[in-house]
Amino acid sequence: MRSRRDVLKSAVLGGGAGVVAATALGSLGPEAAFATAAPEIEPGTPDPNFAEGRIRSIKDNTLLVLGSNMVFHTIRVVDGTSLWKLGPVGFDQAEPGDGLYARGVRMPDGMLAAESVWLNIVNIKGHIKNITSQTIHLDHNGQEVLCHVVAGKSVAIHSESPPTADLSMLKVSQHVQILGAWRPDTNEVDIATVFSPH
Repeated sequence: MRSRRDVLKSAVLGGGAGVVAATALGSLGPEAAFATAAPEIEPGTPDPNFAEGRIRSIKDNTLLVLGSNMVFHTIRVVDGTSLWKLGPVGFDQAEPGDGLYARGVRMPDGMLAAESVWLNIVNIKGHIKNITSQTIHLDHNGQEVLCHVVAGKSVAIHSESPPTADLSMLKVSQHVQILGAWRPDTNEVDIATVFSPH
């Protein structure tokens, strides 16, 4: 059995890994974007197999990304790469201007062969200022974030209950955590999951 690293390297180098399913390589779930660095990484040092930033350009299956630290990353998307943008999506959904987190395997030339790419993902906490059937106005550290309910996508998880599309249990002034997809260059987010502690 080949390791994930071997599979990704062979996919990038043309070794025929095109039939590998994304789920065989790792989680499709957005929660994995915020997972901690691999245990072999020294605390305080950057994880070489992780990149973040905004897409500057897309050519073929390669993303040129400018990180928040002003360092450029070249990220290769292969057949086994999972992409998330409010749910699993195809590579054609990636656009210049999108923010991203990516995990994968760093190649000898510095390129990152992506295992998973999360586009525009946000994970924010705050309290609800106002709520309608279509929106949640969230106060996040004194800034208002307009969160949109997306039919067929948005769910709420109340305490230990299973996910539900019924967001009616949410109340004004309640503290919540929202996982979703940012609308670039706005203060607006499409909701994937609202977590409420009670």
